[in-house]
Amino acid sequence: MDPINPGPDEHGDAASRRPPRESLTSDFGQSTPVLARTAHVVAGDLLLTVNPVDGSEIEPCPPFERPGQPRKRTAAERAEAERAARPPVPPGPAQPALSLLERQDERERLVRLLARGRSVRLTGPGGSGRSALLDLVAEDCLDLAPDGVVRLTGFHRTVSDLLHDLFHAVYDAPRHRPDPDELRVLVREIGAVVVLDDIEFGGTALDELLDTTPECAFLIAATPDVPAPSEGSAVEEVFLSGLDRAGGVEILERAVGRVLTEEEANWAGDLWFESEGLPLRFVQAGALLQQREELRASTGAVDEYGVFEDVRDAGEPALEPADEVPLPSLGEAAAPAPLLASRLSASARAALRFAVALGGEVPHQAHLPALIGDTHADAALGELARCGLVSPVGARYRLAAGVQTQLEAAGYADDAPAQALAAAEHYTWWAGHPSVTPQRVCAEADAVLAALAVIVPHPAPSAEGEENRAVRLARTAAPAFAAGLHFSAWERALRSGAEASRLAGEVSEQAYFHHELGVLALCFGQLDRARAELEASIGLRGALADKRGTTAGRRALALVADRSGDVPGIVATAGEELPEVRHEESAPPPYVPFGDPLVTTRLPAATGRGWGLGRLARRNLVAVGSGALLAAVLGTVVTLGMTSNENADKNPAGKVDVNPSASQGTGDGTLGADPNQTPSAGTGPTRPAARPTGPGTYGTTDDPTPSQPATSPSADPGHTTGTGGGGTTPTPSKSRTKSGSPTPSKSSPSSTGTSTPSPTDSSTPTVTPTTTPPSTTNTASGPASSSPASASQSTGTGTPTGSGTVM
Repeated sequence: MDPINPGPDEHGDAASRRPPRESLTSDFGQSTPVLARTAHVVAGDLLLTVNPVDGSEIEPCPPFERPGQPRKRTAAERAEAERAARPPVPPGPAQPALSLLERQDERERLVRLLARGRSVRLTGPGGSGRSALLDLVAEDCLDLAPDGVVRLTGFHRTVSDLLHDLFHAVYDAPRHRPDPDELRVLVREIGAVVVLDDIEFGGTALDELLDTTPECAFLIAATPDVPAPSEGSAVEEVFLSGLDRAGGVEILERAVGRVLTEEEANWAGDLWFESEGLPLRFVQAGALLQQREELRASTGAVDEYGVFEDVRDAGEPALEPADEVPLPSLGEAAAPAPLLASRLSASARAALRFAVALGGEVPHQAHLPALIGDTHADAALGELARCGLVSPVGARYRLAAGVQTQLEAAGYADDAPAQALAAAEHYTWWAGHPSVTPQRVCAEADAVLAALAVIVPHPAPSAEGEENRAVRLARTAAPAFAAGLHFSAWERALRSGAEASRLAGEVSEQAYFHHELGVLALCFGQLDRARAELEASIGLRGALADKRGTTAGRRALALVADRSGDVPGIVATAGEELPEVRHEESAPPPYVPFGDPLVTTRLPAATGRGWGLGRLARRNLVAVGSGALLAAVLGTVVTLGMTSNENADKNPAGKVDVNPSASQGTGDGTLGADPNQTPSAGTGPTRPAARPTGPGTYGTTDDPTPSQPATSPSADPGHTTGTGGGGTTPTPSKSRTKSGSPTPSKSSPSSTGTSTPSPTDSSTPTVTPTTTPPSTTNTASGPASSSPASASQSTGTGTPTGSGTVM
C-alpha cells in the first residue's frame, strides 16, 4: 500500500482514513512533544517526585525507596570530585604555570596550622592572590586527613548549603538529601581539609559550621568586608598583604619575557604605589605591556608587508606605528579593563558584554559559541583569563575584582537588558533539552539565576499568546535544580518565577510556583509557610478549575496537616488524606507499607498516595472498637432506665446528676461536689438530681414529688437494701445532712459501677453503686472520712430512705 496515497482499507471505511498529505516534507516542521521529565528525590524522610507539569508531589518515603547508609568515596573518586570542583582549563595555547611570589612564608604557616588540625581564615582584599595561594596549600595537604582535601566555594552559599556540599563531596549518595539531624550525624564523621574560598558569612554562622564538623580543618578565604569569626572561636587569622616593588616588577618581566626598560620600570613603580602591590593589578599591567609588544610587532609587519591589513575588524582602533605605541597612562593602568578589552577579539568583547549583563557571571565556555554566534567563541575565555579580566570562583569564572565597574563606565552595560534576554532564551532551550542532566544545569545555576534576576523586573514584550520569557526560564530551570538537589537555587528560581508570573498576570503559572514553594517549605520542615503557599496555590487553581493541580495541592496540604497534627474534623489518627482530595484521576497508585499487620489488601486508587494507609487501617479498627463500646454503654443506659423508672421516682438517691463530680474531696468526707442552691425541707442544701426518665431518654426530673417505691421483684436473703429493697438506680453523687457528713445511698464490695445480676433472678439486673460507707475504703475516690457518722440518706421530707448494706 502506498503510505502517501492509501487505497481501499479492508478494516475501515473511507471516513476514518487519514487524508493524504500534500508532500513528503509536510510533516518535517512537526515534532512529537517532549515528555515531561520527572525525577524522584529523597529529602529526609520524604519522597519528592519532581513533576514540572502539575507540580511536584511529596509523601513519606516508602521503606523500599529509602537509601541505605551512604558510603564514603574512594581515593580515586575523591580525586575525580576534586578535579570537577576546579574551574575548567580555558581553551587555547597552554600557559606556563607561574610560581607564586613572596608567599612562601604564608604557605608554610598555613600548612603547619592545618597539619595540627587548626582552622585558619585567610583574609585579603580582592586581587591579593587568595585563590592562587589556596591552590598551592591544597596540594601540600593532600595526605594530611583520611578523607583528603575537599574544595568548596562559599559564593552565595549558606551554612546549610555548605554542609550539603561537603556531604556530597565525601559521600556517594545520589538523589539523597538528608534531613538536618541526619546530615549533622554524617558530617561529624568526615575528617578532611576543607578549602573554602569566597565565604560570605562569619560570626555565629561560622561557629555553627565549625562546630558541626569537628573532625575537619578549614582553610577559609574571605575579604575584609566579611564579618570576622566570633571572639571565642578557635580560628587562626592570617592577613594577606600586597607585594613589594620587586615582586611587581618580576611579574611584569615574566609577562613580556624580558627585562624592563628604564621607562617601563619607572611606570611599574608608579603602578605599585597606586595599587598597594595587589598582584592582580600587576597581572593586568603585564597584559597591557604584552599587548603593546604585539601591537608594535603587528604594526611593523603591516608597514613592511601589509599582512592582514584587509581583514582587521572594523571596530578595532587603527594601529599606530611601532615607534609611537606609548605606555599606558597611570589612569589607564589604574582601570585597565576597557583598554585591555579594546585590544581583544570581537568574541572576547562580546563575552564581556554578556558577563556585564549577568552581573559578573561569565557563561561557561561551552555556551559562548551559541550565545555569540561564533563557532570558535569558546577561545574567548582563554583571552580573558590571560588578561586578568576573569578569576575562578568555584568551578566557574567571574569578572575579576573591579572589572565590572570599569566596563560599565566604558559603556558595556548599555545593552545589558537585551544581552540578558538573549542569555535567558538560550538557557531556557538548553535546560529543557532532554540530553542535559540536572547536574549540568546546577553547575550553570549562577548564570541562569543571574539572567532570571535581570529580566524579571524588566520583562520584554511578548507576542500575543506567547508565555513570558522569565516565566518560561523559571519553569524550565526550577525542576532541574530540584532534581539536582540544589535546593537554594530551586528556591531562588521559584521566587523569581512567582514574581514574573504575578507581573505578567499569568494566574496558572503563579499557582504552580506557589505550589512548588509549598513543597519546598515542606522539605525544609517549615509547616506554616508550606500551608500558606499551598493554600494560595489551591485557591488560584480552584478559580481556574484546574482539577489535577488542585488535587496535587491538596495532597501536599494533607501531608502538612498530618505533620502538624491539626487536621480539622479528624482526631489523633490524622495520617490519611482529607476526603475532598480523593479523586480517581491523576491519583498515583497507592502504596501499602511493607510488613504492616493492619494492612492486608491494597486500597483503591481513589485513596491517593499510600502514606496514610497504615493510619487509616488503624483508625478503622479504632472506630470499630469505639462503636462496640458505644453500643455497650447505650445498652446499659437503656437497661438502667427500664429497671429504675418506677422506683426511682420516690427514691431521690436514684436521681443521677447531669454533671457528677469525680474529684477528690477536701478532707470532709465529700467528693468535692457543688452543694445544691435550693434547700430541701428539713435538711441541708442538696443538689438537684437527674435521672433517666425512660428508655432512650436521659435528663433531669421536673416533678419534685416522689412516687411510691416499688417492691423489688427479687430479694437477696444475704443483703438488705435501703427503702425496703426498692431502688437499684446508680447514684454517682452524695447528698449531705445538716451536719455535713456524707450519706451514701448504696454500697457494694466493688465500686466499679458495673451491673451484676441477682442470684435469685438472672433476668433482673442489680446495679452496684459507686460510693461506699464512710467507714470503708473507696478504691475509686480514695479513702473516705473516718467519722463514725451513720450512713443515712435524706429525702425531701427529712426521712431516711435507706441505710448502708448489711452483710
